[in-house]
Amino acid sequence: MASLPQTAVVAVVLATCLASAAFAESKKEYRYTVGHNANVSVDTQYGAISARPGNSNEVVVTATLKSDKVEVDQQQNGNRIEIESHLLPGASQDAGQVDYELLIPPDATLSLHSSTGPLSAEHLRGDLTLEGPDAMVSVRDVENGHVHVRTMRGPITLTDVSNGHVEVESISGDVHLKAVTGPLVQATSSSGKIFYDGDFGSGGDYKFATHTGDIEALVPPDVSADFKAHSVLGRVQHDFPLLAQHSRSAVDAGRSFFGTAGKAASEVVLRSFSGRIRLKQR
Repeated sequence: MASLPQTAVVAVVLATCLASAAFAESKKEYRYTVGHNANVSVDTQYGAISARPGNSNEVVVTATLKSDKVEVDQQQNGNRIEIESHLLPGASQDAGQVDYELLIPPDATLSLHSSTGPLSAEHLRGDLTLEGPDAMVSVRDVENGHVHVRTMRGPITLTDVSNGHVEVESISGDVHLKAVTGPLVQATSSSGKIFYDGDFGSGGDYKFATHTGDIEALVPPDVSADFKAHSVLGRVQHDFPLLAQHSRSAVDAGRSFFGTAGKAASEVVLRSFSGRIRLKQR
């Protein structure tokens, strides 16, 4: 086969470059005026979503599209904002990626979903829902809201969450909770680890459960809680003094412990089938 003339080769290269330029990422900005307790929902198949506080009466969404194989569908119905990535035929994971940055009222109700993530929310006071099979999830410095986080394999980190109803679920992702307190704090993971670093607040209900994953809690000397821990096959231990232990704690030596610290202000239940459970003093 005869080789292409040099001019033809140059033309092919130029056409390729022009095509690549046509598919360069683009940014779009959307602004919405809202009232008190706005509801914001963002759903993307591929891409990162981050949310932080902005003005009290405005929602600003900046979308970065990686190609022309994806579009942004958006609508406002009163106080509700809905944003969704719309994949076009032939869109791959890379071509279909849209990254979103949100500025929302601090008290807005927020729902984020991405299969790949990461997902993050910080400095907010409204109810939060963050979901994604493989998404890495980070929630930081939020208060007074319901916090729901659900992944399959993605790791979950919550930091400085106060006075919240917290429900965290993962199948194999690790869960890290640091300075997380509230009336209800629940975390479950099938094979992932659960790590808690905090004081368990005052008057809260804390329940951590795994199937094969380990559970570790790091607490200060002045913690005030009633502890119940049990693992069917895993080792359970505490290097923290507990008082008023129930007589049944001796039945499964090394598999469970029961006892109180301080005034037992909160109730802490740690459960695993075969994972190790450890309560440690900071």
